Amino acid sequence: MADTYDFGLVGLGVMGRNFILNVADNGFTAYGNDLDQEKVNALIEEGGDPSKVNATTEVSDFVNALSTPRKIMLLVPAGKVVDIVIESLLPHLDKGDIIIDGGNSFFTDTDRREGYLQEKGINFFGAGVSGGAKGARKGPSIMPGGSREAYQYVKPIFEAVSAKYKGEPCVAYLGPKSAGNYVKMVHNGIEYGLMQLTSEIYDLLKKAGGLTNEELHQTYAAWNSGRLQSFLVEITSEIFAQKDDLGDGHLVDKILDKAKQKGTGKWTSQNAMDLGIPVPTIDIAVSMREISALKAERIKADELYGRPKPESVVKDTLVSLSEKALYFSFIMTYAQGMHQLADASKEYGYELQLGEIAKIWRAGCIIRAALLADITEAFQADGNLQNLLLSPSFVSKVQETVSAARELVSYGATNGIPLPGLSNALTYFDAYTSGRLPLNLIQAQRDYFGSHTYERLDQEGIFHTEWED
Repeated sequence: MADTYDFGLVGLGVMGRNFILNVADNGFTAYGNDLDQEKVNALIEEGGDPSKVNATTEVSDFVNALSTPRKIMLLVPAGKVVDIVIESLLPHLDKGDIIIDGGNSFFTDTDRREGYLQEKGINFFGAGVSGGAKGARKGPSIMPGGSREAYQYVKPIFEAVSAKYKGEPCVAYLGPKSAGNYVKMVHNGIEYGLMQLTSEIYDLLKKAGGLTNEELHQTYAAWNSGRLQSFLVEITSEIFAQKDDLGDGHLVDKILDKAKQKGTGKWTSQNAMDLGIPVPTIDIAVSMREISALKAERIKADELYGRPKPESVVKDTLVSLSEKALYFSFIMTYAQGMHQLADASKEYGYELQLGEIAKIWRAGCIIRAALLADITEAFQADGNLQNLLLSPSFVSKVQETVSAARELVSYGATNGIPLPGLSNALTYFDAYTSGRLPLNLIQAQRDYFGSHTYERLDQEGIFHTEWED
């Protein structure tokens, strides 16, 4: 058994076990810790060689087995559990040791923990990890933020275990404080939006086009070979091919239409409102999960109200329009998320490089997509780009596909097929690209009933009018 191990990890659930095995596979010795003896035994058995990867239930043994400065990653549920684990580690740590929170912690919690541990001489940073259990084992996208100096000790390990895009590691130091956790939060918000859009197009193709699961499988597979190439489109194709092992038919048709959430999408939406940044596609994706939870009420309402019978459409035409509309709405969703990151960077002092963020999302993570290569180039070409829609390289992409989005939103509204994500993506585009909006009337209304004042187009200054009753 090795006297010391290069890397420590607390939390040996599926994600933690896979991540630590990934570390060991890449030439670093790793030591795990979990209160559950069965999880400890499972890691030791799967690891094979205890000199490379080992584990214990004892915190003191765990900490003492690590080389200094100790590099300890936590992959435990966000919230109080993180604080409990930190407190259990503190009595055994030395100044200069490093704790890494690899969970989906809310960014203000990360700032609080960093300040608390800084006073004790312990380095702390949050590192978002995306890619699910398979990504943790084979190479995730990693989003670290916090102490730049402390990160240098972890950098060789993270670069080794991360996913690679054309040989480049999908990890980079993102910025101080909670930059890593914040970027992961917005990543998850974008994920919510993309998943909602993908499901809406499926609903449209099935209800309006009558596509079978086999046809849906082939359609999404074809899309994944083109400009829509992405992890979510790829797995969606595979889902349609999955047969039900507990009965006849395809599994997707047997799954209850109630989607759950862990909060990161909601946090993205709430924080965007705090910042004053519009992210309507992400907002509606969160709301649709909440509406989906009202299953019993939805069934009752379905019985009370009539629904139009969808007008017949040419199947090939619908598939072509859907591909264009999905591509358009994907662009809108990434644009909204990147806009939020840009504003948050200024507000919280993160010093984010949006091109670098898009770059490390190109492989390993849930929102990886061919489109991210273009997004990376856009932000690298203009480091001060305010919004992806202002990049000259995206104008033609949007112009080519927006008409398809208009046609499908119109069709959905007329035929009673809900397309809220696509509708919000289109509304966002139309509003953002409008030089004149009717908010002048809202300002007049506010001044009328509340003397809130207004500005004018033709004169400088703040004005108030005594409106006639």
